[in-house]
Amino acid sequence: MTDEDFALLRSHRNNIHRYRRLLETQLSALERQYLERRLSEEQTAIEMLSRSIFPLELGAVSRRSRPATA
Repeated sequence: MTDEDFALLRSHRNNIHRYRRLLETQLSALERQYLERRLSEEQTAIEMLSRSIFPLELGAVSRRSRPATA
């Protein structure tokens, strides 16, 4: 994982925290809709970045760790 990856993760995480705090305030329906959409986009960005950094398939790992049965 590079410093750039850490910076991107930190940026997305900070945005998520900011949007969650803002959603706890009084907002118009349009503002709330915008923040909810941005929150979803940031969460998706973190998931995508995490998958590219840690491309582990847990199913494949668990299948390999089980003893073979015949």
